[in-house]
Amino acid sequence: MGTLVALGVVLASVMGLWALQRRLIYFPDRAAPSVAVMGVGWEDVSYETTDGLTLEGWYREPEPGRPVVVVFSGNAGNRADRSSLGRRLAGRGLGVLLTDYRGYGGNPGSPTESGLARDARAALAFVRERAAGVELIYFGESLGAAVAIELATVDPPAALILRSPFTSMADVGRVHYPWLPVGSLLKDRFPSDERIKSVLAPTLVFAGDADTMVPIGQSREICEAAPGCDQLVAISGADHNDAALVSGPGVIEAVATFVAESTGR
Repeated sequence: MGTLVALGVVLASVMGLWALQRRLIYFPDRAAPSVAVMGVGWEDVSYETTDGLTLEGWYREPEPGRPVVVVFSGNAGNRADRSSLGRRLAGRGLGVLLTDYRGYGGNPGSPTESGLARDARAALAFVRERAAGVELIYFGESLGAAVAIELATVDPPAALILRSPFTSMADVGRVHYPWLPVGSLLKDRFPSDERIKSVLAPTLVFAGDADTMVPIGQSREICEAAPGCDQLVAISGADHNDAALVSGPGVIEAVATFVAESTGR
């Protein structure tokens, strides 16, 4: 009888996690932030997804002849948390679009893997119209790296930058929930290790060597699988959300050098 009760508890726990799993993946800050935090030259912009959602983001024009970097955020917060990254990229003359997914930063809807793919395509369409003829660079951080990789498989960028990419959502889940059959439970899988194999664009991968959220070994696997990745840049002592890894000098210098080498601009 005791065994049956224990099995019932385990089964109920697994079913509960299956039903609520997206709450364990996505942690949106739903508040709409003010673009005023970005300073002069930035503007609120909006664009529509193919399933009818109007999404908000922040945009800054590039200096003449420079590329535009489309930033795909991680799984938490909203675009205001990428303000430092955006300003520092713009400080190098790059155009920047700071995106927010559905359900984030005042945007309608709820995040899913397929929804984020639609959101990425909408952001790309906006930049293509706004900055026609300008080279585009995808910059994805953590979950956003998976979004950027998927987009790159269908619409290749001039260059791809991945911060703390994971191999798949199942692999991340096994790190944090080793007692659960996450591979069988997941609705949103983000199989970046398979998708990256078909991305031929020049690729920069960087990660923190003290990352407790996405082990650096997973980021290294992504670089090794990417045809356009020559090396992984490791940020010493940096955990997943440390400032040094999010927008520190080592990151910005690596990005600036990579952009210049990849685009000649």
